[in-house]
Amino acid sequence: MANQVEEKLVKPLFDELQKERFVTIATVDFEKGGPNVSAISWVLAKDEKTIYFAVDNRSRIIQNIQHNNSVVINLIANESTYSIQGSASVKEEKLAEVPLKLALVEIKITEVRDVMFYGSKIVTEPTYDKTYDKNAAARLDKQVMDAIKKA
Repeated sequence: MANQVEEKLVKPLFDELQKERFVTIATVDFEKGGPNVSAISWVLAKDEKTIYFAVDNRSRIIQNIQHNNSVVINLIANESTYSIQGSASVKEEKLAEVPLKLALVEIKITEVRDVMFYGSKIVTEPTYDKTYDKNAAARLDKQVMDAIKKA
C-alpha cells in the first residue's frame, strides 16, 4: 500500500511546527554532490506551504542551498515519520533582533510524504536537552523563534 502524499502540511504537522523542535534537514553537498544531513531546531511553519528555519549564516546548509535549493526536512510527529520536500532560499542573511549571525531560510513545500515503514508507528518522539546554560538557551530560543514568527 502506497503512503499518502500531500502538496502541503496537513493540520497535525502544521501544528507540530509551531514551536521549536528537533528535525533533520537534507541538502545536496555543494562539493561532493551527495546528501548532507544536519539536525536543526529553530523551525516554524509559516503557513501550510512554507517553512522557515534559522541557522548560522556560515553553515554548510547555507552553502549547499546556494548551489542547489532542493531540500528535505525529516519530521517525526503524529505517530509517524514525514519527508517534507521543497525549494529553499535565504530570506534574510542576518535575522534581526538576534545576537547571533543567523540566516533565515524559507522552504516552499512541494511534497509531504509519510515515509514510515508499513505496519508501524512512532511511540516515542525524539527529545533533546540543551547542554549549556539553561537560562541563556531559553532566552536565545525565545529571541530566535520570536524573530522567525515576525518575518
